[in-house]
Amino acid sequence: MSEQPKLLSGGNPQIAKGDGPEVVAAYLEAVPEWKNPLVRQLDALIVDEVPEVQKAVRWNQPFYGMDGVTWFASFHCLTRYIKVAFHNGAALDPMPPEGSKHPKVRYYHVFEKSGFDEAQLRVWVRQASRSDGAPLFRVGAGK
Repeated sequence: MSEQPKLLSGGNPQIAKGDGPEVVAAYLEAVPEWKNPLVRQLDALIVDEVPEVQKAVRWNQPFYGMDGVTWFASFHCLTRYIKVAFHNGAALDPMPPEGSKHPKVRYYHVFEKSGFDEAQLRVWVRQASRSDGAPLFRVGAGK
């Protein structure tokens, strides 16, 4: 039996960088407590909206993209919420509510009690999957 991944600050699993659905499945499996069903729902929603999505783990978080080079979304577990990142979120309509130090990136926070707005998240995922992503999240910038 394999050893459980170490949990980092906020309960985010420490998962080695890798490509493919198996690596993301390991991340999802290791997410603790109330966050686990929510990250599984997020992953399923992304796959439902973008069946051809490619998955990877970078910087201890799952990334979702179309070409294996540019990633359009990711998420990360924090203590009180799950931070969903849209890497070219400033181009989405409407923009996700939370800003970033990077001008193109926008965030949507998923809290335990309120969950997430599934209809809006589906719109953002569809839009984001058709965008160019953000250069910060291209393979040459830290695969």
